[in-house]
Amino acid sequence: MNLYFFGSHIWQHGGDVNAADHTGQTALHWSAVRGAIQVAELLLREGARVNAADIYGYQATHVAAQYGQTSFLYHVVTKWNGDPDVPDNDGRSPLHWAAYKGFADSIRLLLFLDAYRGRQDKEGCTPLHWAAIRGNLEACTVLVQAGKKEDLMVTDNTGLTPAQLASDKNHRQVAFFLGNARRLLDKRCDGNSRLGQLSKLGLAPILWFIIFLLLVTYIHSVIMGICPYLCIQS
Repeated sequence: MNLYFFGSHIWQHGGDVNAADHTGQTALHWSAVRGAIQVAELLLREGARVNAADIYGYQATHVAAQYGQTSFLYHVVTKWNGDPDVPDNDGRSPLHWAAYKGFADSIRLLLFLDAYRGRQDKEGCTPLHWAAIRGNLEACTVLVQAGKKEDLMVTDNTGLTPAQLASDKNHRQVAFFLGNARRLLDKRCDGNSRLGQLSKLGLAPILWFIIFLLLVTYIHSVIMGICPYLCIQS
């Protein structure tokens, strides 16, 4: 018996789609664990609450992020208005959980859905802190690429940055990456450096120079093409 048939069977026999177990989890929570979109669709159509939370404050979006069920997450957020940025009882959003578990695709989706990457939980940790704690290099890379220099400098309640936490947990590769990323961002943001000065100018001068160069080349080619013709006529 598959999950869709099981869910349909319960509903047809008068089962409560919002019934919860001893941890407060509903059938929708369990469909999120498996990424069962068809089951979730059936449950939600029959009145399941998309924002139902268990005793830990986990909604279906938290559970989907915890298990890397990206398609499920996208479905409940875009079609059923599930909250992609809601904090649980410890102040952790789905993005915290996706970063902690190292599910890069879920992280990308949540960032696309405007999840707040700078949210700090009760321990002062951002999603980047948790990715660093677990040594998830790909998760750290995605968060750093989508973020700003300030994200690397945020400290948790113990006063540690993501790079320092990675080093403390002996995740050397992640610690090196985060430290190097900060140095690169320092150079990029330094207005006194050549790169910083160029970034202030923007791309407009470069584009105008290219247009001018192409125009000069075109005029030169036209003149060179007319000259032989005039010489022949004379």
